[in-house]
Amino acid sequence: MGMIKLFVHLKKYRVAAIAALVMMLIELTVELAQPYLISKIIDNGIQQGDLNVVWMWGGVLVVSALIAFAAGIASSFFASHASLGFGYDLREKLYEKMQTFSYAVFNRFATSSLITRLTGDVTQVQDTIFMSLRFMTRVPLVVIGSMIMAVVVNPRLGLLLVVMVPVLLVFVIWMIKKAALLFRNVQRRLDAVNGVIQENLTGIRLIRVFVRMGHEIERFAGFSGKLMKGTISALRLTETTMPFMLLMMNGCIIAVLWFGRLDISSGSATVGEVVAVINYLLRTIGAMSALSWILVTFSRASASAQRLNEVFETEDTSETERTGQGSLAGRIAQNRENGKRDQNGQVAWMEEHSRNGQTGKIGQRDQSGSVSESISQSQSEKVQIGVPERGSEHADLPSSIHHHSEKSGADSKRDEQNFRAVQGGVEFSKVGFSYPGSEIKVLEDISFSAKAGERIAIMGATGSGKSSLVQLIPRLYTEEQGRVRIDGADASALDLPTLRGSIGYVPQEVILFTGSVRENIAWGREDASMEEIVEAARRAQIHETIEQLPNGYDTQLGQRGVNLSGGQKQRLSIARALVRRPSILILDDSTSALDVATEGRLLDALEELSCTTFIITQKISSTTSADLILLLDDGRLIGQGKHEDLMESSELYRRIHESQYGEGAQYVQSIH
Repeated sequence: MGMIKLFVHLKKYRVAAIAALVMMLIELTVELAQPYLISKIIDNGIQQGDLNVVWMWGGVLVVSALIAFAAGIASSFFASHASLGFGYDLREKLYEKMQTFSYAVFNRFATSSLITRLTGDVTQVQDTIFMSLRFMTRVPLVVIGSMIMAVVVNPRLGLLLVVMVPVLLVFVIWMIKKAALLFRNVQRRLDAVNGVIQENLTGIRLIRVFVRMGHEIERFAGFSGKLMKGTISALRLTETTMPFMLLMMNGCIIAVLWFGRLDISSGSATVGEVVAVINYLLRTIGAMSALSWILVTFSRASASAQRLNEVFETEDTSETERTGQGSLAGRIAQNRENGKRDQNGQVAWMEEHSRNGQTGKIGQRDQSGSVSESISQSQSEKVQIGVPERGSEHADLPSSIHHHSEKSGADSKRDEQNFRAVQGGVEFSKVGFSYPGSEIKVLEDISFSAKAGERIAIMGATGSGKSSLVQLIPRLYTEEQGRVRIDGADASALDLPTLRGSIGYVPQEVILFTGSVRENIAWGREDASMEEIVEAARRAQIHETIEQLPNGYDTQLGQRGVNLSGGQKQRLSIARALVRRPSILILDDSTSALDVATEGRLLDALEELSCTTFIITQKISSTTSADLILLLDDGRLIGQGKHEDLMESSELYRRIHESQYGEGAQYVQSIH
């Protein structure tokens, strides 16, 4: 049933598929006639000593063999064209479907599982389509045709074949059902093995630093061993097919020879008829033998098709971000968040800021920011270049990958119209939010208003909801209560590509893609000119660093930007957001690796832009020039205003200031 649902992707290649079937039928028809021709040569030529008859029927036999050969080649050609095209389209549609997934939907699938489905499962179904057109359809026709021709040649001997085939078919049907379950389990275990390999390769430096190679080898051996056991169980079942069929077939051959000898002696059968029946029996044996091979392939393809349909049939909530859907990852994120909150949250926060205030570094990133952040932190730099991991990498998608995929192929002209389509005014009105599947409130009763062009700094302890707040702006999630308004309009009513096309988003975890520095910056906007790329790099304070690289902007980055420092990666990611010329810029703790002087120059450069800027930060130095500071604690907004206002009204803010600048400081001196 799963395979049938995927046949819709074969419509485009139906002409080639039909041609493959027609050629296969011609090949089969000619082949089924050959044993009958052989019987004529034996009975009317060799037995009678008539050489002319031998030459005549022999010539017909040779011509039929050539026709069958040509038809078989043509059938394989058309079947290959149809199956490869089917696989290409299926893989493309599956990838497009994944690009439309919301955060909540993405977390239903492990990244390694999605990769396996895009590669192994699609290939498995693709190969099965080829076999269906070339062999799978042929096998039952060979069996049925051989039975009919055997009965036509000699009804008594052909009856043996008619009795034997149904017994084999019952056995085969039972085998298919049993094997499909086993191979589905094999595919799940293969997903797990791929997941372990991916984690190991992306975290290899951490593994070596912690000297955990032995542990990882044992871990991999455990998952690989389970895969081996599951595969052995599946193959052990399917491999019993061949011995059973050979036993039945050999018994049938012995019966045909035995009864054939008696019929020849009694004159009710000829030698040519017995030879023809045996020939048809051998063809049936060959078809049934191939059936065991087809059985394994079809069982795997059935399991693969079911896994592909699971992705295709997943409800796409990326447009509305409905929060009623369950998300195990969301619950994990919230559990971790709550576990890390100190009962005296303000004291814990003070200690954190005191440790990190002078250096500008943070000890622990915001865990409530997104489901993906929690997962990414726990898995330590878990990244898959080119195929985004189900972690914080997805935070980098909305402004580009999601933007392009959800436009359904809009051209660059429409891209230009989407940029700056939003003016930049943002208003939260009594907003409440919790992650899908979780009853824990991440944000509660959040209200503030930011005018277009203003700078808003957001401060709060780990798990206070800072990242969750800013992710509601590009509608990565949707609020449960209250309203998020953009330029006075309900954000949920805005065209999603237009909204996200007007936003520049820089996530906590920097993601750099395979390619040059120039390509990584231009990834933010495909039609960006070189001048615009350089200008974005200048504003992000990374231009001089790029110029010092071996090939400048054409320097190829290592895997995940391994040849760049943390601060360089952050600035490159900021340049990628700035090249979009956004109306709203979101920096999710994206300056944590920058020194105070570099951060100051960056903030000065951002002042020249007319975009509304949201900066999540742990440093007072980043808040002093902000038009509005939002102070979050445990998902609640406990203070808002300018730096001077909070120094007067918020005891907590004053204590943070003192922890970073000393007890004697009343106001931080601007570094600009």
